[in-house]
Formats: sequence, structure tokens, C-alpha cells
Amino acid sequence: MKAVLYEKFEEAPKLVTLPDPTPQPHGVVIKVEATGVCRSDWHGWMGHDADIELPHIPGHELAGIIEAVGKDVRNWKVGDRVTVPFICGCGSCPECHAGHQQVCHNQEQPGFTHWGSFAQYVAIHQADLNVVALPDELGFAAAASLGCRFATSFRAVVDQGKASAGQWVAVHGCGGVGLSAVMIANAVGANVIAIDIDDEKLALAQELGAVAAINGASVANVAEAVREISKGGAHVSLDALGHPVTCFNSIDNLRPRGKHVQVGLMLAGHATPNVPMARVIGQELEILGSHGMQAHRYGAMLDMLQSGKLDPARLVGEEISLADAPEALTNMDNFQSVGATVITRF
Repeated sequence: MKAVLYEKFEEAPKLVTLPDPTPQPHGVVIKVEATGVCRSDWHGWMGHDADIELPHIPGHELAGIIEAVGKDVRNWKVGDRVTVPFICGCGSCPECHAGHQQVCHNQEQPGFTHWGSFAQYVAIHQADLNVVALPDELGFAAAASLGCRFATSFRAVVDQGKASAGQWVAVHGCGGVGLSAVMIANAVGANVIAIDIDDEKLALAQELGAVAAINGASVANVAEAVREISKGGAHVSLDALGHPVTCFNSIDNLRPRGKHVQVGLMLAGHATPNVPMARVIGQELEILGSHGMQAHRYGAMLDMLQSGKLDPARLVGEEISLADAPEALTNMDNFQSVGATVITRF
């Protein structure tokens, strides 16, 4: 198979030819039809993830067709259209037994704990637990986002933030995760305030339902601007980027008893950000993490897709080839396109 491989962190990945993977008895091999280029992949390439062993193939946000099935798999067959949460549970630990595969003690993550989806084929373990069927009408480029950014945003807004109709939701950072969160929060009836430093991304956020947009580079105090628009602060606020500034602002712009949800990864030099803890205590704020979404929760999100309330296809930005992936990955910290960059040509 063709694949994008790097042998050292921060060294340019290369397009190479490698043996095709074979399924574990409980796993499947998926022919990758689309895979997103996500900021998490950039963190991995930079060496910020301790799970990665070199040489490595990145990629965790995928959709495709089952190519091969292990002998113990019961629920899947060759030819099925599928996606997978980027966190795959083991099925045996206490968290998996409780239905919380997204925090599995022995979790595997394609593109991190093992070779990922910047390739023509990717192997997935415990398929009966972790694989998700795709609706026939959903294209692969849009479906790729369901592996990570869209599903992660759904859990952050709906399950962790518990955003509801009439509430104010602030979304800090309008990349793929942030724009997904804007669409989802709008779909549940919340009033969404989008925050970014790129007017083009803010314009798209408003097209997706944000009732207000704040350019963080143009205002003196982002939190004050959110409080003014929302007449007291956000009920739920997400840091969808993963930066000390956006994290601080997201907590600082909450109204009393509001919820901050940290979605963007905080790694390396950003791992211990400043937190306005006096405000957290005095106003009884909640600080929550959101780390992917379990396969068994995808049904609620897919129902909203099929009813037309959610449309991840609107978040697809540039579609590129596998040969273009090394440049897209290595430049991710310098430039992020509007919408998600997706590899669709292999």
C-alpha cells in the first residue's frame, strides 16, 4: 500500500510503499476513502504524544470500506461503509464495561498507538465494539470528520457541556473542531458566539449559525466582549483550539455556574496553562474535558445528520491527495485553511 511515513519527529514525512495490513482475529482492515488532516496529527509529528513509536504513519480521522475481516468479528462484512472513533476501546476494562470507551484504560488510537490512516489501508482492533456504520447518503469526505473533530465536538457540546435551547455558547477557535461545535450548538437551539482571529473563519461560523462573531485580534478583552453580547457571560464555553490564551478566555467569559469544556489539546509548552481559579471557585464554574466519543453514542449524531439538522459536508475545506499530505501536515501550525483539509485521493 501507499502511505505517508515519518522516521523522526519534526522531519519531513515521505510517501512510501509498505505491505498491506492484515486484520487481528477481532479486527478489520479498512480501505481508506477519506482521512482528515487534524491538528492532533501535527502534535504527533512534533513528538508531543508519548504513545508514538517510530517509524510512524499518522492519521486518525477516517472513513472507508471494510476490506478484510478477522475470524472472530460478528457484526461486519467486506464492503461495509464505516468510520471509527479515534479512540478505540478494549472492551475489557471498567470504563469500557461502563460504556466510556473514550477514556478506556487500554485504548488504541489509529495514528498514535499504531499506524494510522494516511495510507490506503488501516487496521482497527475490536471491530464489533469500535466500528460505526455510515449512512449511504453521507459522502466519505464529510464522514471522515466523524472519526474525530465532529464527534468530539458533539460530545463536548451535547454530552459534556449539556448545551440547551436558549443558552449562550461561546466557541473559541473556528478551525474544524470549532466550526463543528458552532453547527452542533446551533442545532440544539443555543445562541452561539464564535471567536477567532480570522475574519474568513468567523464569516463561515456565522453562516453555520453563530449569532455573533468576535475577532480576538481586534478587541481589547475577549471575555468582556462575550459577557456584553450574552448579557452576563456564556452558559457553556469551549476552547476548540488548545492554547493558553483561548483556554483562559473560555473560562473567564463564563457566567456564574457556567461550564468550560476543554476540547483542543494542551500539550508540550501549553500543558499547564494559567487558569483564573479565583473565578472558578467564587462563581462555582465547572471545568470539563472532552476526549472523543464512544461508538455507541454515534446514533444520536447520525440521526441529526439524516434529519438535516447537521451537515458536516459544509465543513469540508480543501480536498488533497495522499502525496500532498506531508506538506499539509508539516505546515499546519503556520496555516490552517477554512474548513477541514481532507485526503480523498490515494
